[in-house]
Formats: sequence, structure tokens, C-alpha cells
Amino acid sequence: MEAETLALAQEIDFSMWGLFARATLTVKLVMMMLVGASIWSWAIIIQKHISYRLARGGADKFDQAFWSGEPLDVLFEQIGTQPEESSEKIFVSGMTEWRRSHRSDGGLIAGAQARIDRSMDVAIAKEAEALQKGLPVLATVGSTAPFVGLFGTVWGIMTAFIEIAEQQNSNLAVVAPGIAEALMATGLGLLAAVPAVIFYNKLSADSDRIIGGYEAFADEFATILSRQLDS
Repeated sequence: MEAETLALAQEIDFSMWGLFARATLTVKLVMMMLVGASIWSWAIIIQKHISYRLARGGADKFDQAFWSGEPLDVLFEQIGTQPEESSEKIFVSGMTEWRRSHRSDGGLIAGAQARIDRSMDVAIAKEAEALQKGLPVLATVGSTAPFVGLFGTVWGIMTAFIEIAEQQNSNLAVVAPGIAEALMATGLGLLAAVPAVIFYNKLSADSDRIIGGYEAFADEFATILSRQLDS
């Protein structure tokens, strides 16, 4: 009897593909959903790493130009009205409002400082939204993927016990494949969730630091313009 059980167990394909192929339709859908969520998460992670690196590099390059001592009007003319780098967009928004606040006789329209600050705040908000785009997906995958995988496991185990009852056979060779298929769903859920949670926390911190740099620059720039207004 034991020899027959061993022979039967050896004939079963316990590879990931074999377990997937034997799973029920519901468990297959759960597994495919989790694999898709994992691929989507990694795509966001890679894209965010690239975009954040470019954002930091662009900010460093602009800071060097801004603090080089070159007149702000000259720097504004060099950048133009349609910049691509985030720090440049914030600078251009402030300079554009600064120029619009001058009357034809050279005087300043009242409330210029407040309008300049609001203009840069709007630019920062737009850049922050772009930086954080996709992060909620990582948070959602990280929080829900284990439960989706657990649902697949529960469903798979339920199906395995139903099969045992129908066959009137509790042999390990009959039980093991169904349990293994069910547990693979939980494994895939964790495989999708763990990287999503780790990189969500890291990317959120990176985003906050970049946005903090934008806000610090806006404050410094507003201080410079404030001196011009007071003089």
C-alpha cells in the first residue's frame, strides 16, 4: 500500500506550472490576478526609481544655475516659458507671476507677493501629484494581495476536501496536490505584497524628500522676490 502511494506521489507534477494546471478555475483566476498585480507593481517601482533619479538630477542642476549669481531675468530667458524639469517649472511660475505683477509704468500691482506664492504652490502641487502617481497602486497591492491569496487558499482547500469526500479516500497522494495548489495562492499573494509594501514606503519617503526640496526652493525664491518688493 505504501509502495503504491509512493509511486502515485512520484507521478504527480509538483512544479509551479503543474500546480497551476491542476488548480480549479477560481484558484487559477486568483493566481493570474496576483501575478498580474506583481508585474504591475514592479513596473511602477522601476518607473518611479528612474523618474525620481531624473528629478533629483534635474533639481541639482537647476540649483547650480540658480545660485550661480546669474541675474534671474537672464536665467528665466534661458529656461523659457515651457520648461520640462520640475524645479524649473516652479521657478518659471514664480517669475511669470512676478512679471505680470508689474504695471506698464514699472510699478507693482498690490498683492504681488501673495500671488507669486500661490502660483508656486500650485506648481509644486502639480509636480507632487506627478511624483506620487502610481504609489496608491503599490499600497493597494501590499494591503490586499495577501487576502486575495488567502481566498484562493481557502477555496483550494475546500475543493480538496470535497474531492476527498467524493472519492472516499484520504490518502496523502490524493490530499497533497490539492493542498499544495491552495497554498501556492497564498505564496503568490505574499510574493506580490511584500515588495509592494517595501518599495511603497521607500518611494513615499523619496517623494517626500523631493517635494520638500521643491518647497524649500520656493521659500528661498519667495524671500528673494520679497526683498525686491520691499526695495
